[in-house]
Formats: sequence, C-alpha cells, structure tokens
Amino acid sequence: MYIGPSFFRGDALHASIGRAVFVLAVILAAAPMRAQSLTVAAASDLQSAIPAIASRFEKDTGRQVRLTFGSSGNFFTQIQNGAPFDVFLSADIDYPRRLEGSGQAERGSLYEYATGRLVIWTRNDSGIDLRRGLTVLSDERVRRIAIANPEHAPYGRAAVAALGHQRLYERVRKKFVLGENISQAAQFAQTGGADVGMLALSLALSPTLKSSGTYVEIPESWYPLIEQAAVVLASSRQKPLARQFIDYLKTPDSVRILESFGFAVPQTTR
Repeated sequence: MYIGPSFFRGDALHASIGRAVFVLAVILAAAPMRAQSLTVAAASDLQSAIPAIASRFEKDTGRQVRLTFGSSGNFFTQIQNGAPFDVFLSADIDYPRRLEGSGQAERGSLYEYATGRLVIWTRNDSGIDLRRGLTVLSDERVRRIAIANPEHAPYGRAAVAALGHQRLYERVRKKFVLGENISQAAQFAQTGGADVGMLALSLALSPTLKSSGTYVEIPESWYPLIEQAAVVLASSRQKPLARQFIDYLKTPDSVRILESFGFAVPQTTR
C-alpha cells in the first residue's frame, strides 16, 4: 500500500489532537483535587502542633491542607475583607465568635480546641535568671523584651495583663520589641533582637527554642484565659471537608499532639 504525504500530515494532526485531549483530561482530573484542598488560617502559636495534625489528616483523608500562619487579629480583618480561607484557627475565641455573629462563619461550627499558656523565655547564653519570674524584666541587663503586638495578638494582650498584674508594665514597657505575631516575637528573642521574650508555651516547647533556651511559666491567674477556637468560614467552598478537619482536632491523636506542646485541651475531647 502506498502511503502518501497527506497520510502523515493527518497522522500528525491526530497525534496533536490526542495530546491536547490528554492534557485537557489531566487538567480536568486535577481540578477536583485542587477543589478538595483545604486552606487553613492558623494562629502563630500553632506552628509546631498543627503541621503534625494536618499531616495525619492528609494521610487519613487524601485531601491536601494548606496552612497559613499569622496573628489572629490580622486574620480576623482579612477574613472580614474576603480572604479565601476555609477554616480559621484563632488564638482568641472572640474573633470566631464575632465572625459567627456577623454571618461570616458557619453557625454551630465553632469549637474551642485549646487554651494557651504564657511563659518568659531567654537564650541559654543570656545569663538571665528566669527563676526570679517577671521581676527580672526590670533589671538593667534586660534591655529588650519581645512580645506580640497587643493590638491584634492575644498573647501580646496576655503579656500586658500579666505585667500589669505585677505592677511592672510602666517600668518595662519602653523595653518592648513588638512582633507582628507571637512567632515573630519568639524569633526576636531567639536571634538576639531581644534579651527575653514573653511567648506562648507551645513555641517554647518547639524543638528549636527548647534546645536553645529556657523558660518559666507565668501563672495563669495573672492574665485572662487564652481561649482558642476554630470555625468554618461561610465563604468556604469546602464546608463538609472543613467541618471534618475541625472534628479531627477532637481525635485522641490530635489531642495528644496539642498537649505535647503545652496546650490545655477541653475535657470533652478526651
């Protein structure tokens, strides 16, 4: 049989169309997977705990979790302005409550997943004796104190409250180095940008800070409870999956992970 040039041109055309169909099929197959990924806005004190929980969730469900960390107050403002998150893990329960009240979060989805704790932390080589508690902050050798910005970070407000309780706030406030969130405050303390940090216990127990410094807990009666809550956002296109993720926070494995980083977990999850 004679095979002329026109056949080869047609064969090439068919091959080209075939490749295009294949690429389109891949794109269409990938779209549901992208749609089934979950976008979570998480408070900075969760940087060590939540990735481990999210990883387990991904293995159990086959769904991807994309985590973004920051201050709860900043996330609250972003969500009010339409930020495309599915779940909000706040370090201050007031923000999810307000979102639920305004209709920007799904009613009935709010879950208090933990209570945070406040510590003072310093590097091992600082020579600062934290056994004296907060009074050490008034010493001359403590020139800079890292805290999260109290305007939008609950740990910053807790730090201010604890210092006020001990009548130290006016004496030390000029030493403050403000982090945009509690993670940045921890970074300042760890890298020498501050001599002492008033940080989340969960960060003090993270591998990096645990190996490079020491901490002392601040009595919880000195500051308001740092009640932390999760909520499904009304704008989410993955509401069933978002609710599943919040339910996953209640599982025994998730509870153990949260507790291992110093969080107090509600008794109802046990």
